[in-house]
Amino acid sequence: MTHPALAPHVRLRFDERRNHWVLLAPERVVVLDETAHAILSRLDGSRGAAAIAEELAALYSAPSAEIAADIGELLEDLSDKGLLRR
Repeated sequence: MTHPALAPHVRLRFDERRNHWVLLAPERVVVLDETAHAILSRLDGSRGAAAIAEELAALYSAPSAEIAADIGELLEDLSDKGLLRR
């Protein structure tokens, strides 16, 4: 996945009832933790996972390799569930 983005039927929204960020898809709600939101809020289809990893590494003063691994794992899981554009 070169430039990941949410699938057309998926929306990133703040759910005030849950007080969490969620992914909304038909008949499905995925509650996100802080890490997942930090990653998914940057998916715009114009940059790759490596660029997002570098941005988050600088923001959180963390090793980019570790962040890249977390991003890869999350994107693979969401892609398998049909929540990302392939």
